[in-house]
Amino acid sequence: MSEQKTIDFMSRRKWAALFSAILVVASIASIATKGLNFGLDFTGGTLLELEYEQPAELTAIREQLNEAGFAHFTVVNYGSERDVMVRMQGTGSAQLSDSVLTTLRESGERIVLKRGEFVGPQVGNELREQGVLAMLAALAVMMVYVSVRFQYKFSIGAVAALAHDVIITVGIFSFFQWSFDLTVLAAVLAVIGYSLNDTIVVSDHIRENFRKLRSDDAAYVINFAITQTLERTVITSFTTLLVVLSLFYFGGEMIHGFASALLIGIVVGTYSSIYLSANALMSMKLSREDLLLKEKEEIDPNGVV
Repeated sequence: MSEQKTIDFMSRRKWAALFSAILVVASIASIATKGLNFGLDFTGGTLLELEYEQPAELTAIREQLNEAGFAHFTVVNYGSERDVMVRMQGTGSAQLSDSVLTTLRESGERIVLKRGEFVGPQVGNELREQGVLAMLAALAVMMVYVSVRFQYKFSIGAVAALAHDVIITVGIFSFFQWSFDLTVLAAVLAVIGYSLNDTIVVSDHIRENFRKLRSDDAAYVINFAITQTLERTVITSFTTLLVVLSLFYFGGEMIHGFASALLIGIVVGTYSSIYLSANALMSMKLSREDLLLKEKEEIDPNGVV
């Protein structure tokens, strides 16, 4: 096992930490100054599902709504090319739904209203608060799990990596003002699970190598563990990216935000599982003794087990 060529990842850990710090600070600054472009799920508004007799021209529909004075709306296909979903932010009402339908029918198209929903601002605020709580709860549960499974230093490193991934993913959505709705929130929660999976695999190898190699050189042990898992990490990330890219290009506008968040999260999560969590362990001076603590507690003061 010791003959395996080991890549010296930790020699670049300070540069990696600086790079991560810049991205996190820039993301927080963007969220604080520009905020998030919350979708209908969080702001409240009107959702209409329409069926056209012929394949719908989305550009023409957007122009009709613009000319009629409507603002803050999105128009996308769902299902077939004849099915159109119109989302309008603001105060949802039956009158607004009727106005939109009347405007679109002025073109002479035969349009059937299949479904109309109204989301009030109070419901939107509740969803927003629950979304934030869901992310915080996920991070807290992950921290407890890793602490019990490994050791508290591993839990701090894992949660630092997860928080890093979430902040950067949300920050990119804030910077480009992409719509942030429930599908994007679901993708962010999925990113937490995906990133944690990689982090746990690396952590497991670090723990085992501290015991097998019997080395006090934390940098060598961590580099060896990451090198061991590198092929698995790259293959897993690559195959997952292929699936997400298919969703991104062929899944339609309905899940475009979901796929975008997953793409960002997978790339950032792969990077953080290699560098950030291990970097945190180095900063906290993880040693072989930390992982042998339980064994020491089982020996009485006279040295008899």
